[in-house]
Amino acid sequence: MNGARVEFRGLRRTFGTTVALDGLDLTVEPGELIALLGPSGCGKTTALRCVAGFESPDAGAVLVDGKDITRVPANRRDAGMVFQSYSLFPNLNARDNVTFGLRVRKVPTAKRHARAAELLELVGLPSQGERYPHQLSGGQQQRVALARALALEPQVLLLDEPLSALDAKVRVTLREEIRRLQLSLGITTIFVTHDQEEALSIADHVAVLKDGRLEQSGPPAEIYDRPATPFVAEFVGTMNHLPGRVTGDEVEVAGQRLPVHGQRPDSPDVDVLVRPETVLVTPDPEGEAVVVTSSFRGASVRLRLRLAGGTEILADLPGHDAARLAPGEHARVRLVERPVLVAPRTAAVADAVPAAG
Repeated sequence: MNGARVEFRGLRRTFGTTVALDGLDLTVEPGELIALLGPSGCGKTTALRCVAGFESPDAGAVLVDGKDITRVPANRRDAGMVFQSYSLFPNLNARDNVTFGLRVRKVPTAKRHARAAELLELVGLPSQGERYPHQLSGGQQQRVALARALALEPQVLLLDEPLSALDAKVRVTLREEIRRLQLSLGITTIFVTHDQEEALSIADHVAVLKDGRLEQSGPPAEIYDRPATPFVAEFVGTMNHLPGRVTGDEVEVAGQRLPVHGQRPDSPDVDVLVRPETVLVTPDPEGEAVVVTSSFRGASVRLRLRLAGGTEILADLPGHDAARLAPGEHARVRLVERPVLVAPRTAAVADAVPAAG
């Protein structure tokens, strides 16, 4: 399969007074897996449905390999879609579900069955072809849905939160399988999710949406380490909010002066956004910070500490470094010397908590 280039150009879609997409501009390169990430109602599923042909934008265009497909009917678009709810035909077995589109195109039976066998092998279900959906687990049903989407060898694969109905262990396994298949086939893939871990773990690029607009797009490491806006910083990962005061290009926070990254609010009094892994904690009986709680997280331990002024801060430390930092112990706290994002003190981005949908 040859991946196609997909472009969203000024895409706008409204539903009554609700603006689902507000001038979305985004490009997906051939063979790339991009994750559309954001909270409920941010427009990510609407954008996907505009590519599939299930929604028509009010303005703007969708291009595939330079061809405007905005008004092309869904059944004439070279795209395969996998839904959250599997959407398998309950009266057809797995093999016939996979070959349904081929049968509609009047592909001969022998070729259809050969293609089904190939795809069921590809998704790890070589012996499940005769089983019906009710005889398959949720993860197996989603694999069949994936095979069905690939049967017509589409240029673009569209995945609308395909893993959200599965339990945690199956979800991790299947997302890795999806990534393996996508890389081996070289198919351009647009993956919609509200799960930041899911997006960061499998995507080449992550596009973070808010209120129908693109907040930031880039490789997962860039989105996490160098968020462009306070919203992105808060939505992707965990953030501490520490009181600080901006002076020039620096902010004074927790007894340190750090360079400011990004925009500066009009007021000098700000919230400084700091990730827990950039908080350095050292046991010190004379230290002004006090450990409030300690939570074991496998490879790391998350500490909650109360600073001298009463502000609490989270810190993620390797387990061996946290061994001497039990609740009630005193410590010294410092922040890694790196540029930090700041937000208006009165407008913290608490509304960016990930939500399902």
